[in-house]
This record gives sequence, structure tokens and C-alpha cells, in this order.
Amino acid sequence: MNRSEIMRRVRSRDTTPELTVRAALRGLGYTGYRLQRKDLPGKPDIAFIGRRKAIFVHGCFWHGHSCKRGDRRPKQNADYWLAKISRNKARDSANLDALAERGWRVLTIWECETKSPETLRQRLMAFVS
Repeated sequence: MNRSEIMRRVRSRDTTPELTVRAALRGLGYTGYRLQRKDLPGKPDIAFIGRRKAIFVHGCFWHGHSCKRGDRRPKQNADYWLAKISRNKARDSANLDALAERGWRVLTIWECETKSPETLRQRLMAFVS
């Protein structure tokens, strides 16, 4: 499988980490959320409109998280990917600021954090309630 085939398979919505977060929210009894609201800065993955709370579920590599997976340096075309990740981080920061200016509270869940279900549930419960 070549690089372009691999990249074509990378989804921007309904990813495994995002589905894990949504399942955890449903398990906690929170179902009144909307997905990928285009009218909000950054198009949050999950938005509780009435509560003015938004959740972003970020892939560690794509958004430059400081975990083992996010700290990997690409082996091929490194200059392009490092610049892209840097732009993603800048865009994420601008979107968080724009949401805060509108009075929204934001939680970022990293892909690596979805591997620990109990910690994820606790973070979600503390944020949403």
C-alpha cells in the first residue's frame, strides 16, 4: 500500500477515538449533543449547545501532542509534515480562543487518553456536569 492510499483512509470524522468518546458520553447518560457544528469555530467534534460546551477529539500525531505517538518525527517528507502539524496547532489555538470569546468552555481529548476508559469517563463527567 503506498502513501497516498494510506492517507486516503485517514478520516476526519467518526474516527475510533471520537466514537469512543461518544460511547462514553452515552454511557454517562449525556445524549443531547451535536456533532461537527459548522457554525462554531473549529467545528467541534461534539457540542452541547445549551451548556455552551465543546469537545475536540484530537489525534496525537496530527495535532502535535506531547505523548509518545505525538512526538514521532515523520521519516518521509518531514519538512512538509512538521510544518503541517505546526499549522494545525496554531489553528487549534485560534479556535480555542474564538470559542472562549463567545463564552464557550472547551475540552480537548487526545487520542492517547481514549485508551483509559475510566479516566476518560471521569474527565467527561467533570466537564459536562
